[in-house]
Parts: sequence; C-alpha cells; structure tokens
Amino acid sequence: MNYLILFAIVLGVNLMPAFGPPTWSVIVMYSIDTKMSVLALVLVAASAAATGRFLLAHAFRLLARHVSEKTKRNVAAARAAFERKKRNSMIALGLFALSPVPSAPLFEAAGLARVPLLGFTAAFFVGRTVSYSIYLLTSKSIESTNVGEAFRQAITSPFGIAMQVAMIVLLVAFTRIDWARHLNNLSR
Repeated sequence: MNYLILFAIVLGVNLMPAFGPPTWSVIVMYSIDTKMSVLALVLVAASAAATGRFLLAHAFRLLARHVSEKTKRNVAAARAAFERKKRNSMIALGLFALSPVPSAPLFEAAGLARVPLLGFTAAFFVGRTVSYSIYLLTSKSIESTNVGEAFRQAITSPFGIAMQVAMIVLLVAFTRIDWARHLNNLSR
C-alpha cells in the first residue's frame, strides 16, 4: 500500500505544470516516515515521475492544436533540430534529469514540439533513478533537521518562486523563437 501511495503522490506532483514541490523533497520526506527500502523508493518514485512527465507532455501536445501557426512552425523547427542530434539530446536530457532544476517546462516544450516521448522519457527515468538514489542515500544526514521547514522553504522561497516563473517565461520564449531561422544561421 505504501508503494501505491508514494506512486500516486509523485505522479500527482509530476503532473503539475508549475509550482509543484520538488519531487526529491517529497521522496526524502516519504523515506523518513516509512521503512521502505531505498531501491524500492527510487524505482517507484522514478517510475511515477516519468509517467507524470510523459502524461504532462501529452497534455501539452493536445494544447499545441490551439497555438498560432507561427508558434507551430517555431516548435517544429526546434523538434527537427532535436531529432537531428538525437544522441547528444538524450545525453543532455539524462544530465538534466540528474540536476535539481524543474523538469516540467522541458516536458511541456517537448509536448508542444511533438518530440517523440518514449526515448525522451526513458532518458529522464534513468537520470531520475540516479538523482533520487543520491538524494535518498544522503537524506539520513538531514533526518535530525526540520524537514517540514526545509520543504516549505523550497516551495515558498523567493528563489523557488522565481525559478518557477523563470521556467514558465523560458517555455513561452521557446515557442516564440523562430528556430528555423536561428538554426539555419548556425549551420552556415
């Protein structure tokens, strides 16, 4: 039952397009309150996170029908660039998934750009498996601190809010860039 609860919580957090708590903080708090093994926590959480982001990207794929033709052309050019350098893109995604930077805007952009999501999500899953393992294995050192306060600060701090707003702005900017023109200039 604990596995299902954890899966549902992490899935819900990863379905949020913005302003959700960092998944690592949810997992660390959950690990303190349960006796689940680190391996089980990591695999359940990474599976739920990948599923949530996959579904979020699909939701943005549906929203893409309602954007302007210019925006559609811009994100199509970005997708073409991503697909030309697929190996490098997957490595970059894996490294991104290791970082604590919010991943929702990345999946939102992937959905809008109609990037093939299976490989994209698989790379994200692998990266999150590694990063969640690191977070959980080091979380024992914070058990003596006030985790609730750390969690609250991560969500409500000016930096946390600024990071979410910045990622939303970057997502909007991503759709406004004439990728075809900029990428053609780079290849010359």
